[in-house]
Amino acid sequence: MLPRPRRSVLYMPGSNARALEKARAQVCAALKAKPFGRREVIVRINALDSDWGEHDALAVAEAGPDAVLLPKVNSARDLHRLEHRLQHGASQAAVWAMVETARAILDLSGIASAGGRLQCLVMGTNDLVKETAGCRLPERQNLLAALSLCVLAARANGLTAIDGVFNDLGDAEGFAGECRQGRAFGFDGKTVIHPAQIEPCNTIFAPSAEEIAAARRIIAAFEHPENAGKGAIQLDGHMIERLHAEAARRLVALADAIAERD
Repeated sequence: MLPRPRRSVLYMPGSNARALEKARAQVCAALKAKPFGRREVIVRINALDSDWGEHDALAVAEAGPDAVLLPKVNSARDLHRLEHRLQHGASQAAVWAMVETARAILDLSGIASAGGRLQCLVMGTNDLVKETAGCRLPERQNLLAALSLCVLAARANGLTAIDGVFNDLGDAEGFAGECRQGRAFGFDGKTVIHPAQIEPCNTIFAPSAEEIAAARRIIAAFEHPENAGKGAIQLDGHMIERLHAEAARRLVALADAIAERD
């Protein structure tokens, strides 16, 4: 089965209505109408410890999204609480976890290994900067440890990892640079806050034609009969190992999945 590409995840407001009950009803109505085609639909509810979280979880469980995004996750217990609510509503939705608190960063191993329906970790960089009483630095220097830990925890547990948002809608070059940084860290994609950010995000988080061609050459080299059983070979003047062939296969599988959806 081809991996599901998750290169860009667009935040959309549920409603501009001031009344929370009306907003919740509008989100659920939109979900039941299913107007989004093949796109995954994930609903970010309020934190379970808030005045509205429990009601959100029960309402969304009946509406049938692909996943529920839980903010302010501090431990695996928060995720288990959400799963219990979803089971009560007979929902098959997956669970996504927002990583945006200091406690979450310090317990990423426990959160990522919660199991059950957990499918994805989503960085909440704005809240994390706020909670640490920091400020924004060039190239997110003060967030590098948190970003790396998020990717490591996701990979150790077979989860998707989605990078945080870029706030300056007028800085296309800065956005592209942050996308490239996120991909270099190993993130699968990035959360975006405006439709104009989708195309450049999708492009950067997709393998380029050159990367695909290089990956296919590595795969072909290891599949050659003379290299059967070898752990390392030379290709184009470089020493490559079996682990590079595994990475090449993952890249080609992702490229094929993107091509199939496009």
